[in-house]
Amino acid sequence: MPLIAHFQFHGSLNDFLRPRQRNTNIIYTFAVHQSVKDMIEANGVPYLEVRKVLVNGQQVGATYRLQPEDRVAVYPYDGREEELLAGIAERRFVLDVHLGTLAHHLRMLGFDTVYQNDLHDPALVQIASTEQRILLTRDVDLLKNKAIPAGYWLRSQHTKEQLTEVIRRFRLIDWLRPFTRCMVCNGEIKAVSKEAVQEQLPPKTRLYFEDFYQCRDCKRVYWKGSHYERMQVSIQQIKTY
Repeated sequence: MPLIAHFQFHGSLNDFLRPRQRNTNIIYTFAVHQSVKDMIEANGVPYLEVRKVLVNGQQVGATYRLQPEDRVAVYPYDGREEELLAGIAERRFVLDVHLGTLAHHLRMLGFDTVYQNDLHDPALVQIASTEQRILLTRDVDLLKNKAIPAGYWLRSQHTKEQLTEVIRRFRLIDWLRPFTRCMVCNGEIKAVSKEAVQEQLPPKTRLYFEDFYQCRDCKRVYWKGSHYERMQVSIQQIKTY
């Protein structure tokens, strides 16, 4: 006879399931010695998104071996950052190749954000692992790599909604440091004298502005023009999330 176990996924973990499997008891067949983590991921849910697993009412770890007729309840993170980011001291990110606009916005808010449009999955995993960065992705399977210390699957395909997701998921409001990172290369931005950068300035900018900032890495120059006012409005909206 096949070995079966009863699973129910709670909260946001239902996002990974087919509609008919959501918020209901699911009967799965499993192999001898199969772990609860393997079973959860085999059915589409990255274990990085799982906060706790109860089997027959008792909390178990990822390596628990399923037994016939086990009743498994799987719960998502509830936003408590001390659990979600255990071992991650800073809010630093690495993003997959599809999230360039989101990377731009995270840098605008001051977050150290690695993004290149030619970084393939092995490089993303290595960066997340060696630099202890949070991996943001639209690729569910990528989050199943056990070397990734922390990560999140973005539900939305729209940048503003993605930004809201990330801020809420990782409780970033108190970590905002707007205009401290270059939106192009992720380098740190520092104040510089007008004289130091005047050769890089358009004539009207040189005439009407006095305060300037420059990226230490790519040397891009920033000033508080009309684009700055628009970004300030965006940041105030973000703070109301």
